[in-house]
Amino acid sequence: MGKSKSSGQHAEKFQSFEAWVEQVPLEIKEDPLWKFEAYPLALFLCDLAWFDCDHLMRDDRGRAVAWQLIDSAGSVGANIEEGYGRGFGKDYARFLKISVGSARETRGWYYRGRHLLSADVLKHRMKLISQIIALLVKTIQRYK
Repeated sequence: MGKSKSSGQHAEKFQSFEAWVEQVPLEIKEDPLWKFEAYPLALFLCDLAWFDCDHLMRDDRGRAVAWQLIDSAGSVGANIEEGYGRGFGKDYARFLKISVGSARETRGWYYRGRHLLSADVLKHRMKLISQIIALLVKTIQRYK
């Protein structure tokens, strides 16, 4: 999934996950956290949400969705970062659970904004979010 092309009716700066990775600063890519597959995908999701919010903000009804969407999308990666920074174990798993909740919330906000986004964008985002959730849940189960 992370390797699939993003699509949509609005212009996006990144046409694929690979193109997006190319612009990520080395300081982030050289951090051990980058090796956790869910983390770069969460950062990618947040950047995609940024551009999607640009589109949503053009409609009065989409503005409320956009604010919630960017907040929840940012929270996915932020909780992975915070949990990783606290070490591994139950506390790490707790932050990953919060990240799962944020990912599900993000999926819900995408669904709510579906009338203002193309079907291709919505499908791509739903698949990406579901992939992130699956990776997080798998990791959480290892810490139980």
